[in-house]
Amino acid sequence: MAIFSSMNTTASALTAQRLRMDVISSNMANAETTRGEIIDGKWQPYKRKSVVMSPKENQFSSFLNKAMNTRDSNSVGSGVKVLSIEEDAETPFKMVYDPNHPDADDEGYVKLPNVDPLREMVDLISATRSYEANVTVFNANKAILMKSLEIGK
Repeated sequence: MAIFSSMNTTASALTAQRLRMDVISSNMANAETTRGEIIDGKWQPYKRKSVVMSPKENQFSSFLNKAMNTRDSNSVGSGVKVLSIEEDAETPFKMVYDPNHPDADDEGYVKLPNVDPLREMVDLISATRSYEANVTVFNANKAILMKSLEIGK
C-alpha cells in the first residue's frame, strides 16, 4: 500500500543501521582477539568487518516501474538493503612485541587484529545518529498519518 511506503523505507534504514551497530560491537569485542580463524593450520587474528549497503533502486525495473507509474514493492525510494558484511583485508595487522604471549612468533611479536577502537567509536556514533534520525522520520510520518485519520472525523 502506497500510504505506508515511507514507513517501509525508514524501517529498512533502521534495520540496516542496527546491523551496522551490531557489526561495530563485534569489532570492538574482538579488538584483542589473536585467534580469530585458522588458515593453513595457523591461527590468524580477528579481521575487522564492515557492512556494505546500497539503495534498493539500483535495478532497471525500478526505474521502469516509476516511469510507467506502477506501484511495486521494489519501486524507487523503497529504502536500503545490506549487500554483505565484508572483512577488511587491506589494513595490516598490528604487530606488538610481547615474547610471553602464547601467540608470539619466534621473534616475540604478536599479531593483533586490524581493529582501531577510535575508528570504531566514530562509526558507532555515525550509525547511532543515523538510527536516531530515522526514528525521528518514522515518528513524524506516524504523526502525519494519525492527523490524516482525524480529518475523517
